[in-house]
Amino acid sequence: MYEAVTRNIRVGVVPRFLEKESAPAKKRFFWAYTIEITNLGEETVQVMGRHWHITDGQGRQHEVRGEGIVGEKPVIAPGDSFNYTSGCPLPTPHGTMTGTYQVQSRTTGETFAVDIPLFPLESPYVKRVVH
Repeated sequence: MYEAVTRNIRVGVVPRFLEKESAPAKKRFFWAYTIEITNLGEETVQVMGRHWHITDGQGRQHEVRGEGIVGEKPVIAPGDSFNYTSGCPLPTPHGTMTGTYQVQSRTTGETFAVDIPLFPLESPYVKRVVH
């Protein structure tokens, strides 16, 4: 698991390559990633949006911004977690993802960014070179 903690909000990510959803001959590679957002703090928060930075194996970058996550704006009480699984296609057999969630304190109304850790998207089709 890849983890980051920002202002008492822990984000953990577990990526996995989906062979059955991929078509390497057509340059289509697909990953699922499961995310757990845990509130380690003392105030209830709500996830308002997301901002992803996706980089493929050739260094091309793509940004995704949007409201909520997986169609929700989850409210996470102290000690609770929110889990979801989503996916990412790439035209290359490897890449990376990272980003932030926009989280709002339900107590103060303050909105702040919570880091999503950088995590690799790796497949068995990556050609490794040993030097």
